[in-house]
Amino acid sequence: MIGEGLLVRRKTALITGGASGIGKNTAIQLAKNGFQVVINYRNSETEANSLAKHIHECYGTTCMIIQGDVAKQEDCSRMVEEALTACDTIDVLIHNAGPYIHERKKMTDYNFEEWHYLLNGNLSAVFYLSKLIIPIMRKQRWGRIITLGFDRVESAPGWIYRSAFAAAKTGLASLTRTIAIEEAEYGITANMVSPGDITNNWKEKLINDSRFAMIEEQSLQRAGTGEDIARVIDFLIDENSDFITGSVIPVTGGVNVLGKVYKE
Repeated sequence: MIGEGLLVRRKTALITGGASGIGKNTAIQLAKNGFQVVINYRNSETEANSLAKHIHECYGTTCMIIQGDVAKQEDCSRMVEEALTACDTIDVLIHNAGPYIHERKKMTDYNFEEWHYLLNGNLSAVFYLSKLIIPIMRKQRWGRIITLGFDRVESAPGWIYRSAFAAAKTGLASLTRTIAIEEAEYGITANMVSPGDITNNWKEKLINDSRFAMIEEQSLQRAGTGEDIARVIDFLIDENSDFITGSVIPVTGGVNVLGKVYKE
């Protein structure tokens, strides 16, 4: 039998902000499919440890947790170094972490520290990590990079009271597409997934939870969940999804999210 006795190397995915929310659902989705998972967290150590234990016990795959603030270049460098001490390589980078200020502020109300932190965490962090990880992907001539945006991010819309976040994410949409073009010759794809209005409570729930709630509430449309986003990410990093690159994929349930914001 061809290949009998050969060990198939598990691919490794680094997920920033992976201890909770969409990142948590993504980590579980990938672990189900045999990925080794490296979960980055900033403050959620208890949640990260609990998730790592769950993944190891339920799916029998390696799950490593690494503390670090993606807005800091030195933390990004350390995170990659630590990941590579436990894993041979990093095959997939999922940039899920993204600092966000819930307080509604006009642009001039941001202080300098807030502005720089939001831009660093949502845009520069992808440069920091990609600069370190892409050379590894080039050597193996395979890699997947996934970033997260928001509804209609690719058209660079204005977003009232969210100027710093919106500016960083629209810049990230362009950066994601640039990476896709520059790295195509190495078998590396880069795509952005743009979630709709998935509230904190639903980011960790499953599609079936949403369907049951829809029935109970007699709603015409179910709420979006973290599993909805995780399934799209899982599809994009598949071996056979190599023809999809440089794309910005909205996952909004058809709801005009920014339109809702304008009416607030």
